[in-house]
Amino acid sequence: MRNPLTILRQRLEDHREVRADGGTATEAGSILDRDSVRSAPFWLPPFLLIGLFIYGAIIWNIVLSLTDFQGLGSPDYSALDFENYVIAFVGGTPSWSELTVSPVWNAAWNTVVLMVSFSVVCLAVGLVMAILVDQEIRFENTFRTIYLLPMSLSFVVTAKFWLYMYNVETGLVNIILGAVGVGPIEIVQNPDLKLAAVAFALIWQFSGYAMIVYLAGLRAIPTSHFEAARVDGASTIRMYWRVIIPQLRTATVSALVVLTVFSLKAFDFLFSMYGGYQPGPSADILATRMVREAYANGNWAYGSAIAVLLFIMALAIVAPYIYTQYQRGEL
Repeated sequence: MRNPLTILRQRLEDHREVRADGGTATEAGSILDRDSVRSAPFWLPPFLLIGLFIYGAIIWNIVLSLTDFQGLGSPDYSALDFENYVIAFVGGTPSWSELTVSPVWNAAWNTVVLMVSFSVVCLAVGLVMAILVDQEIRFENTFRTIYLLPMSLSFVVTAKFWLYMYNVETGLVNIILGAVGVGPIEIVQNPDLKLAAVAFALIWQFSGYAMIVYLAGLRAIPTSHFEAARVDGASTIRMYWRVIIPQLRTATVSALVVLTVFSLKAFDFLFSMYGGYQPGPSADILATRMVREAYANGNWAYGSAIAVLLFIMALAIVAPYIYTQYQRGEL
């Protein structure tokens, strides 16, 4: 007995029309000959899985944020409203709970401060390191490996490492500060230094990534550009500032998007450094507040609303970059 798929293919072949140039024109019905259909066994299963467990979960979380779900039983989808978002913006106490929920504005502000300070300083440090490594120094590969090594560590390992480094009595940071007559200083528990301590540790971890991105951009610039600047009598600083750095715009944008997304995912770093999801108001970010509302306070719908706000913030960063890349034909 012949395979039904083979019979269908044969019938489709019989309906092909002969063009004037001797070729064949397949009718619109021959969808089985399209590459997208023939490759469906390879792309369709992961597409469905991603659609269900990622985008489906995002949509469900948005709907959940419109309910009053507290984690027990099934959510009531019959009365959806924006009460959780109103509470997130103006503060107050949810009608279904006696717990006082502080405004989300402080966490959102800390998130923005951490994101901007960490990303900008990381780019600056990475650019300087890339320029230095690009000078054809000896042991270049060794230096690149050393600078990039911290990025291979997880947030948990980095948090524990810097928790030790910030220790008042035995931490290297306070030993150095004491040597210059400044320390010791309580860094981890100081409300004025908590967020700065987190940003500094993350800068240490991801500056190597920015260096690699900038180094690739520097190596892509033609040597003639450097030589032309030197012939014109430009100093090294002026050459990089006027000629080289403006050509690193693509590398800067690419690294900036990745770094800002990393800063939004700093929950496990704060959780590990402060022993839970309550780092205090001075270091509280949207991610820690989201988890605290859902797991500690039992306000799952309110935690979902904060998660939606965090998602919108991430989307506002990534979407323009993706659109720009699409307009350039790089996607």
